Amino acid sequence: MKIAIIIVRSLLGLLFLYTSISFFLHLSPEAETTGNFKAFNVGLMASTYLIPLAKSLEFLCAISFITGRYVTLANLIILPVTLNILLINFFLTPENLPIALFVFFGNIFLIFSHWDNYKSVFVAK
Repeated sequence: MKIAIIIVRSLLGLLFLYTSISFFLHLSPEAETTGNFKAFNVGLMASTYLIPLAKSLEFLCAISFITGRYVTLANLIILPVTLNILLINFFLTPENLPIALFVFFGNIFLIFSHWDNYKSVFVAK
């Protein structure tokens, strides 16, 4: 189980690190978008802050996943991002759904593997 946690954590960390660095340094060309996804993407870019914020969070969580430090916090921070990645790909670009499923369920797997760290959050006092 410990090896699976390290593998999933490392793969997610490398994926988030690549996508965030690629965004900020413009390492890969933007994929052409069409239809509803293009309209959605134009709206996100028009906000001017949302995509850089998400990519910054991805970068910080990637560093956390790769180093293995603050993984419990990083799992919670990246959860809304991974949920949005899953839903965007489910509704707008189903051809990218397998990677979105890996990212979301990998995050869920890491949350459940560190569940003892979250127990105190759900205690009513």
